[in-house]
Amino acid sequence: MKFGVVTFPGSNCDEDMVYVLETMLNQKVERLWHKEADLKGADFIVLPGGFSYGDYLRSGAIAKLSPIMGEVIKHANNGGYVLGVCNGFQILTESGLLDGALLHNNTQKFICKNVYLKPTSATAAISKELNASETYQIPIAHGEGRFYASDDTIKKLYDNDQIIFKYASKEGEITEEFNPNGSIDNIAGITNAGKNVFGMMPHPERAADAQLNNLDGKALFESLLKHCN
Repeated sequence: MKFGVVTFPGSNCDEDMVYVLETMLNQKVERLWHKEADLKGADFIVLPGGFSYGDYLRSGAIAKLSPIMGEVIKHANNGGYVLGVCNGFQILTESGLLDGALLHNNTQKFICKNVYLKPTSATAAISKELNASETYQIPIAHGEGRFYASDDTIKKLYDNDQIIFKYASKEGEITEEFNPNGSIDNIAGITNAGKNVFGMMPHPERAADAQLNNLDGKALFESLLKHCN
């Protein structure tokens, strides 16, 4: 598996993602610049977190127009794998590769803290190997992370098993009390109908190194590696 990590102006988690993929998971990684229109043979594209183009207009609204995104969209439409984390998730919804939108947090404040995720999809590669009866501690850091979609879209996501994670308590209780940003039904991440494009607001790359005393995020990457080869 060869990964391609895209850097946009304002990306700030690209090197974190490269470090985890290269150093912690021993994968080949290509750094991809937003002005390029070449994926350099990457099998799996990652859109990292940050503040692409300063989040002007809307988070991800300008980044979707970058030359590299034309190639990412083609890659995804041809069945290639794509993961968007935080700002990357926002770019994927703006690009139409994932349903819904990420709105301002209902607190109208930037939130940076550890949360717990409950895996909810048994068929998506990123959650397939996770234990559905357990929760995973993964950090969030966003101001626009409130997942929103129409009732029809939400129904489709449930019907197709496209909801991959929900915010929960440490014990796995999914209630409004443990919803950090007001997302519909505590949704923290989704996939597309083809199960080859994944988006999530929490940062698994920030929970994948023993030196950070948290390896929960590494389990997500290991699940991807097992089921995306």
